[in-house]
Order: sequence, then structure tokens, then C-alpha cells
Amino acid sequence: MSDKPIIFNPLDKKNLGASVANSLLSQSVHPLGRLKDFTGAGVYAIYYTGKFPAYAAIASLNLRDKFDTPIYVGKAVSAGSRKGGHLESESSKVLYRRLCEHAESLRSVENLDIDDFYCRYLVVEEIWIPLGESLLISRFTPIWNNLIDGFGNHDPGGGRYQGMRPRWDVIHPGRKWALKCKERLETVESITNEIKAFLRDIKKKE
Repeated sequence: MSDKPIIFNPLDKKNLGASVANSLLSQSVHPLGRLKDFTGAGVYAIYYTGKFPAYAAIASLNLRDKFDTPIYVGKAVSAGSRKGGHLESESSKVLYRRLCEHAESLRSVENLDIDDFYCRYLVVEEIWIPLGESLLISRFTPIWNNLIDGFGNHDPGGGRYQGMRPRWDVIHPGRKWALKCKERLETVESITNEIKAFLRDIKKKE
């Protein structure tokens, strides 16, 4: 008895998400700290090529213009309001601004260099953005999405600093607002050991 063939549905959510993800990965790579402004919302991937010891396994996969393994994947969406029949994101710079925010975070810390970071970005129709981001995170398991939380956090402002300091800011100190948050019990050494173990496990699965 022959196997029942799988029916391909190009409009299935996974396939639509894969289309967005693959389109992003076909885009040119840009230095994160020297982006030219552009309009639109969408998805992006950030790559690291520097010498921070804990990320050596990641950086080695991105050197010599390979850019195989993002350290972080994200999305930027507008408020979603329509004006004159058009989505606000069509004329906003929400994706560009989000990438610039990340660049500022990296410039503020003591042990990372903005010149070691690159990005790909893709302007996407708003409805498909979450699907594309989810699939990229699932495909690459970026360490700043899955283990080291907080890179994409904003300053809570207004004296709302009762929360715990993000793990990202423990291992990469420098953002002034994060220093106002409650200190974590975890040490830089313990987080670094987790990073090394996490990357070893990811490599075994490949």
C-alpha cells in the first residue's frame, strides 16, 4: 500500500511564515550602526561577529560574510491604525527606529562594540510579520531571544524600576535605566556558563 501524499497548501500559516523568513534571509546585510533610514514595518535579524568570549561559537558562523546565525531576531509593527485607507506602517519608520534603538543599546554597554553587529531587515505587510518572526526564532533559536532576556526591553520610565534587572544587562552592563532595576542574584559567571552550555546543545542538534 502506497503512502498517502502530503497535500501542500501554500496558504498554510507555516508556509506563509516560511515565505517571509526566507525572503528576509535573502536580503543584503548592513552594518547595524550605519543604517540609512527607510519606511515600513517588518522583521529583522541581528548578527554578531566580535570577540566576546561567550559568543565565540556564534561569531565564527558569521565571519567572512557568512552571516549564518543571528544572535537576535525581532519585529517592528506600527499602531496599526488606518489613515485614508492605508496602513500607518506604510509611511512610518517603525522598523528603522527599532533597529536604531538596538544600536543605541549596544553603544551604551561596556563589553560590546557596535561595529561587530550587522543586520538583515525586510519590510512586510503587517499581517504576516508575527508569523515570520516566530518561524525565524524557531529555526535559529537565537540566544538573545531564548536564554539571555532583555536586549529588546525599553526603559520602563516613570519610576517603575521595581522589576528585576534583565539578564542581558547583567552580562552586558551599561544601560543606565537597567542599573535602576533590582539586582539579580545570578552572576556574570553563572550566566556565561549557561550560554556555553546552551550553544553546545544547539550545535549537537544541528
